[in-house]
Amino acid sequence: MNFDLPPETEAMCAAVTAFARRDLGGPKSYDPESFDHDDFRRRWRLAGRQGLVGATAPSPYGGSGLDALTATALMEALGKGCTDTGFAFSVAAHLFASVMPIVEFGTGEQHRQWLSGLTSGELIAAHAITEPNAGSDILHLAARAECGGDHWILNGVKAFTTNAPVADVFIIQAATEPGGGYFGLTAFLVPAGTPGLQVGAPHDKVGLRGSPTADVHLTDCRIPLDGVLGGVGAGASVFAGSMKWERTCLFGVYLGAMRRVVDSTIEFAGERTQFGSPIGEFQSVAHRIVDMVATLETARLLLMFAAWELSRGADAAVSSGLAKVAVSEAAVKIGLDAVQLRGALGVTAGDAETLLRDALPARIVSGTNEIQKNNIARALRVGRRARPRR
Repeated sequence: MNFDLPPETEAMCAAVTAFARRDLGGPKSYDPESFDHDDFRRRWRLAGRQGLVGATAPSPYGGSGLDALTATALMEALGKGCTDTGFAFSVAAHLFASVMPIVEFGTGEQHRQWLSGLTSGELIAAHAITEPNAGSDILHLAARAECGGDHWILNGVKAFTTNAPVADVFIIQAATEPGGGYFGLTAFLVPAGTPGLQVGAPHDKVGLRGSPTADVHLTDCRIPLDGVLGGVGAGASVFAGSMKWERTCLFGVYLGAMRRVVDSTIEFAGERTQFGSPIGEFQSVAHRIVDMVATLETARLLLMFAAWELSRGADAAVSSGLAKVAVSEAAVKIGLDAVQLRGALGVTAGDAETLLRDALPARIVSGTNEIQKNNIARALRVGRRARPRR
């Protein structure tokens, strides 16, 4: 087993971390009512020039064609360098939940219309599926799409849509055959500004505050027939494809953020003195830091293995689910430990409390950890009786 990344990947990741530290730091505070769209766009274009927002897209459309393992390492480097984890999260959500579904399910015309702008950093995408009463239960969406001859008419509400306030194009999931199960959903490409599509006010969230999130309202929103992504009835397949990428590669951002906070915690433990000694010399502090490192490295191995399987074209349902759970729970634990080790300083503004707040959504996004465990158990056939041998 070789756990080393190729030298060219290591060099690329080092360059991304340095770039993120230098150019992607966000504002000191995030008030959703005064969200700075211009600054977000400025940083987005910089990330586009660095190749981050189109890293896994094919080279003919301005992407780098990276495989899942390399992309996960790239997201780790971005998370390590970018102190605004919310911004890094938005980049990853754009790439894996929106760009890759267009790559994998889009028509040639849809590729030509959208991919060059989405991979260059000129355009931003959002994937809208969650609803007020349907999160993990995607087969019971309330949003409806009805065919009106030469167009589709969409009605419904999408909730907690990442990048909605800044998106130029939306992938919107709606039921075209209510009660039709897996083949009852259809995905649509809807440009921002389409009549009948309205984005609500940005949500004021506990974490990932640098990632703008809002509800999307659809009222008799007319979409041309060629706005369907992947074919009528393929919405669930489009969503599953996006989750294949997002559930694995996006969580590299959290690996990087955890690494940054673990490093700063080790530095803090060497500088902070109590009773005449650096606190790192106290066994309870040293052991907690060792536990933080072990938690991070364990989660990293699981995630990199899942990314490796995805790169090989394997069915990574179990490995990606395990990795998503491990990374998200690790981020919360390391955030709590980092706050505790800093004492009163841990609950003031800083990288420790920021990691903790940013980590809380990780256990919910891309399918809650409880749903992940259900999916893993199903893939392992837990609770199913073995068929009798004939």
